[in-house]
Amino acid sequence: METNKYLNDISEIKNMMNRSSRFISLSGLSGVLAGVYSLIGAWLAYETLYSDSTPLGTYKNLVVRESSMMRLFAIAIIVIVLSIITGITLSIKKAKKENEKVWDASSKRLLINFAIPLATGGFFVLFLIEKEVYGFVAPVTLIFYGLACVNASKYTLGDIRYLGITLIILGLVSSYFIGYGLLFWALGFGVCHIFYGFKLYFKHEKN
Repeated sequence: METNKYLNDISEIKNMMNRSSRFISLSGLSGVLAGVYSLIGAWLAYETLYSDSTPLGTYKNLVVRESSMMRLFAIAIIVIVLSIITGITLSIKKAKKENEKVWDASSKRLLINFAIPLATGGFFVLFLIEKEVYGFVAPVTLIFYGLACVNASKYTLGDIRYLGITLIILGLVSSYFIGYGLLFWALGFGVCHIFYGFKLYFKHEKN
């Protein structure tokens, strides 16, 4: 009996330390919805870039007009804003349900470590667009977003690390198959977000 008590005490201390060092209120459903937004955005981007008679693999020779580029930026911004709002809203709801703080030292560390690779990749993408090297935009976004997830995973749920690794691999494969960037983009930001989002939900949220 005494042994079981000590083991329970150790387990409780471990859980308390884990909660103090990691932001565990991340919502899996927000990942699912972010994936849905990304799939819709990828479809709208496809409709913007390609006509019905244009094969999917002609991205190398694709000429992007200024009007199309503005629409692509609008689609990307809408997807990002919706994903951020959904993530914040559902994470706050989860934190309140579990009597946890949303903004503390662990969430600050999570945000900083996530933002550094993400901002670096964002600037890199802007440089690629300025140089009209559109074929590498999708691979670069996947790789740097994956790096951001891996870097931030030390301060949140461990499954985020595997999401990041998956996205990095997809980005590297996408950099070889230039011309299918939208397909890999939809697979990474859409399907992978939905898969890992449901995994987080059923593992950490569903009672």
